[in-house]
Amino acid sequence: MKMAPPDMDALDETRRRLRADGTPHAIATVVRTRDATSAKAGAKAIVSAEGEILEGWVGGGCARGAIGRAARKAIERNEPVLVALRPDERLAAEGVEPCEVRDGMVYERNGCASKGSLDIYVEPFVPSPDLVVMGDGPVARALSGLARGFDFRVAGDLPEGDGARALYVVVATQGRGDALALGRALASSAGFVAFVGSPKKAATLKAKLAAEGAEAGALDRLVAPAGLNIGAATPEEIALSILAQIVARRRMGQEP
Repeated sequence: MKMAPPDMDALDETRRRLRADGTPHAIATVVRTRDATSAKAGAKAIVSAEGEILEGWVGGGCARGAIGRAARKAIERNEPVLVALRPDERLAAEGVEPCEVRDGMVYERNGCASKGSLDIYVEPFVPSPDLVVMGDGPVARALSGLARGFDFRVAGDLPEGDGARALYVVVATQGRGDALALGRALASSAGFVAFVGSPKKAATLKAKLAAEGAEAGALDRLVAPAGLNIGAATPEEIALSILAQIVARRRMGQEP
């Protein structure tokens, strides 16, 4: 059975909505088929972070499970996945086992009676991380500008109602309302809060906030001084050290 071409309008509308909402998802595209398959090259589907097909078609139940697993992996790692869906006979002929990864291809078993083969490219969309830079001094300005070049969504203050899309917060007030800004940052749900200042100043501010009733757990989250120790001296170098620290946390599986 040959399926109709993908409804690109429906796919585009769903993808626009998901991107506007900042919802992680993946686009699965059939790039090659062999023998009898219900989905043909060019078929597309949008897959949720939970592995559910939200829109489109890339095959029946035999394909959906494999594509769901691939989409979850692609979104988790923020890397595309190429899936080779094969019947048992072809897996044996190619000398691979189900779930084996070879030459960048993840091999999956196709148990459908049609015995067809599909190669499916799964591309993730993961929203850009949010970075709130509190302050308007040289370091704050340098960090904001630098972070935008690394695909961070930069804001100058915490969202109204602590909507907590702000995953990373850097307090770079540098003597202008430090305690107030730091208190607000630590009271938010951001998992990463860093303070631009000396360890002594950070300790003084933490003691002040603790005396005012700040939670010990929140104070323990504070990263101070902000940034990796690279011998930074200028505002631009300090900004670089802070951004490197955040990127390291992201890439090494320490998301807030």
